[in-house]
Amino acid sequence: MTLWVRYARNGMEGFGTLEGDAIQPHTGDLFATAAPEGAPFPLAEATLLPPIRPTIFIGLWNNFAEAATKQGLSHPESPLFFLKSPRSIVGPDATIAPPPGYTGRVIYEGELGLVIGKRVSNATEEEAAAAIFGLTCVNDVTALDTLTADPSFPQWARAKGADSFGPVGPAIATGLDWSALRVKVSLNGRVRQDYPTSDMILPPARIVSLLSRDITLEPGDLIACGTSVGALPMRPGMTVEVTIEGIGTLRNLFGG
Repeated sequence: MTLWVRYARNGMEGFGTLEGDAIQPHTGDLFATAAPEGAPFPLAEATLLPPIRPTIFIGLWNNFAEAATKQGLSHPESPLFFLKSPRSIVGPDATIAPPPGYTGRVIYEGELGLVIGKRVSNATEEEAAAAIFGLTCVNDVTALDTLTADPSFPQWARAKGADSFGPVGPAIATGLDWSALRVKVSLNGRVRQDYPTSDMILPPARIVSLLSRDITLEPGDLIACGTSVGALPMRPGMTVEVTIEGIGTLRNLFGG
């Protein structure tokens, strides 16, 4: 397994592999020509950035069986998806802040993220599986009252795409078995979500294959696989942590 990170250090940005408490800097293209360059340096000397800057950020709805059962929903045969603004993305330890003037509920949704590593269009499941570069943690933050404010038009893009509403990181893990993972979310240290990724209705390769029929995916694009039970509102000052063993903990403060 390899952990890939992006970082800021000494006024410069770079990427590399996280090896214990050190970062090995790399040069080239993360998805094609990455190669080690220079000596490792302590993680403490750097600030971790979002590990990717996608051109497309896709989120899934109703993709976990337990949550579907609880809500009385049928299992979809194709992805039910929305687009989050790529500008919503922030990294570890960044502050989540609602839009100015918004005073309604803001909920967290801890999710497994799929990072695309090669261009894929109208792909078979085998081609789609080969196009998944790695896995990351995602917090699909939602302004819940905006989503349902207008009964004639659910505002998915606005409710989920606000600045800072897409925390991602701390790393991209390659070589992990997605089906053996658990997504855990805690608020101020209290676990609120804890569910197995094996409960997905549509697995990663099928998700990517079906999405690629509608949207060409490029290296660095991000797909959040949906969430399960336990998503709740946050209060100002709370720290929310999304943890997936093997990837790490994505920690953010909700500024309110």
